[in-house]
Amino acid sequence: MGRQPAWTRDVLIALGRARWRARSVLAAMAFACFWLAGCATLPRDPVPVELTGSATIAGMPDVRAAAGRRSDAMERDFLQSLQDESAADFPPDANGETRYPQLALSGGGSFGAFGAGFLGGWTATGRRPVFKVVTGVSTGALMAPFAFLGPRYDDILQRLYTTTTRADVLAGFSAAGVVFRHDSLARSDPLASLIERYVDAPLLAQVAAAHRSGRRLYIGTANLDAREFIVWNMGLIATHADARALELFRTILLASSSVPIVFPPVLVEVEAGGKRFDEMHVDGFIGANVFVNVGVLDTSHLYRAAGKHAARDEIFVIHNGQLDPPARPAERSFRSIATRVIESSGRSTIIGDLFREYAFAQRNGSAFHWVTIETGQELGDPLAFDPVQMKRLFELGERTAKRGPVWYTLPPGIGPGVP
Repeated sequence: MGRQPAWTRDVLIALGRARWRARSVLAAMAFACFWLAGCATLPRDPVPVELTGSATIAGMPDVRAAAGRRSDAMERDFLQSLQDESAADFPPDANGETRYPQLALSGGGSFGAFGAGFLGGWTATGRRPVFKVVTGVSTGALMAPFAFLGPRYDDILQRLYTTTTRADVLAGFSAAGVVFRHDSLARSDPLASLIERYVDAPLLAQVAAAHRSGRRLYIGTANLDAREFIVWNMGLIATHADARALELFRTILLASSSVPIVFPPVLVEVEAGGKRFDEMHVDGFIGANVFVNVGVLDTSHLYRAAGKHAARDEIFVIHNGQLDPPARPAERSFRSIATRVIESSGRSTIIGDLFREYAFAQRNGSAFHWVTIETGQELGDPLAFDPVQMKRLFELGERTAKRGPVWYTLPPGIGPGVP
């Protein structure tokens, strides 16, 4: 094989360093919690190791794939999307080229107010496209169904990210919680109720209709048993259109939003070897804080296979956080340290993610755009869910989008003016 281009080596080195930092802080946090909780465990029925690779959702065998390897099911489904799509949604331009916008929404807790405001401001400019694909992780997962369904849901995003309080998201947040509950600092019952209130059968039906019209919604979780990042085909789940599909849809949103250690992991029922077991899933930021391509499908290959030789992706990434936040002393308490570690881990991960998506875009000739919260903004605690702070971030996102929006087109640290 030939020598790798210099930019490719730089991408891989930066990605490796970012992953190492993220894993280091998570390992330190896990050690601290292990020390607090001792060796106590809670009962569960995990998939036997030898059956891990064959576990599926009963009756829905093709609704997910593990990152890092191509999925025949996901590729077949994406090919189907190219057959089903409307020319009105993705019209060829004057040169005969079809542009496929993809939107990736990052994690960030209450900082998701920035992304919610940005989407509303983008709508106001009249230049927000119909997205072929929308992906989300953590708070981005909660936003993703509404962003996927389009501007008519901007008002719901505004309500979610300007009126939600901490009591609407978590309960019993304390360091003592991990000792008594053994798996988390807080309970996620309020978050589950919030998801249930906004994600109902009519919304599921609209996601299913968008899926049938050739668009795709993907959510990422981390499977702690298999130690893999999992991509869920949420539109395909929605097409099953029954109570079980709605329950699974809500469960995946909860799992993707369940910050490890802070929230308890979410148990997802699966089938393997003819028996039912559970898998333990948590916030996908462990594997990727934002994603477009994580190896489950290759869009450029699929466009050619479908005869769309003049098609290309246009990637848009909204980072609900800062890459270079102002320094602020952390309190010397377990709760404060745990929150700061999670926040810092997510920031380290996003740098590697942006380099990965940039490398993917370069390889496929795709356009690449991303935006982040500008340096100098004081963000506070991402788990505070303070409506006053969230309203300020929402308005900042709205203003940022209405200014253009102005996108970065190179990954962090490369080129003048890039954070």
